[in-house]
Parts: sequence; structure tokens; C-alpha cells
Amino acid sequence: MPRPSVEAERRAQILRAACAVIADKGFARLRVSDVAAAAGVSGGTVHYYFDTKQDLVHAAFEDNYTRSLQRRRWLLDTTDDPVKKLRLVVDSYLPDGEETTEAWKVWAELWSQGMHQPALRDLHDRMYGDWRRIVAGVIRDGQRGGQLRPGNAVHLANMLISMIDGLAYQVLLGSKAMPVSRMRATCLAFLDDLKVSSG
Repeated sequence: MPRPSVEAERRAQILRAACAVIADKGFARLRVSDVAAAAGVSGGTVHYYFDTKQDLVHAAFEDNYTRSLQRRRWLLDTTDDPVKKLRLVVDSYLPDGEETTEAWKVWAELWSQGMHQPALRDLHDRMYGDWRRIVAGVIRDGQRGGQLRPGNAVHLANMLISMIDGLAYQVLLGSKAMPVSRMRATCLAFLDDLKVSSG
């Protein structure tokens, strides 16, 4: 039996490969053999870690979210003022790099499949709940510091999150009316509207 550290590394390798395959082919066309090939392992190795394709995909969706938060942990842990932090959140979620675009495609597949699989809806709710609390916390910090206007922080977080999500989907679909530059400008305009006027 492999050592625990080797097992953890191999499992992570398989999950990264699964996310790449989901982003490239979509959930419906994903085959365990494709994931094995992308990870450079045998199909039997994939099944050693994940009993079923469903187990693999659910773990891949969760891993995609976890890695997304890890990539932004530095941002959330900074001592920057909340307005700057929210602007950095927007910039970090723009689907204009390979890693972020892949993560968005995996997230889009979670939305799609969650319509039909209750277990994925539960996972989706938990992930969104985590993200909503994080963004609402940054907004509350800005309100306490007098930089952001008063209001229900959860409602404002939902507005920003849904704006990022909806516009990112348009960018991913190649909308001529919504290039990534316009997505950024729209989200930052919303944040400017949240700021307390200094005049």
C-alpha cells in the first residue's frame, strides 16, 4: 500500500486531471479512462481512489472550489482596505487566464449537473454559502470602517457574486457584447457605487 503522502499526491493528481477533462469535454462526455490518461495513471489506479465515476466527479468539483479559494487565500488574508480587497476579488475571478478559465468551466458543469443530482445541489449550496460568508465579511469590514455604504452585507455580497457569475458565463460563451474588459468595468462600477462618497 502506498505511503500516505504518496496517496495524497496521487489523489490530488487525479483530481486535477479530472477537472481538466471536465473543462475540456464536459461532465457528460467524461470517461474514467480519459482522466487516467490525463493523470498518467491506469484506470485501476483511479478506481483505487474513487469507487465510481460519480465519486470522482463530486470530489473534482469540491477540489476545484478548494483550489480556487487557496489561490485567493493571500488576497483574503491581506491587510489591504476592504475596497481594494473587493477589487482584487473581481480581478482574480476574471476568466482571462488558463487556470481561472478552466475553473469557471468546471463550475459551469457543476451548475448544469446540479439541476439533476441532489447531492451536487448540496455541494453547490455549501460552496456558495462559504463564498457568500467570505465576501459579506469583507463588505462588513468596509462598512465598519466607513468606506462602504450601509446595507445588508449578505444582500450586497449576493449582488456582487451573482454579477461576477453571470458576466463570467457570458465571457466564457464568447459574447461580443461582454468581453472580459467590460465584465471587469461593470463589476468595478458596482463596487464604486458601494463606496461612501468622500465629497
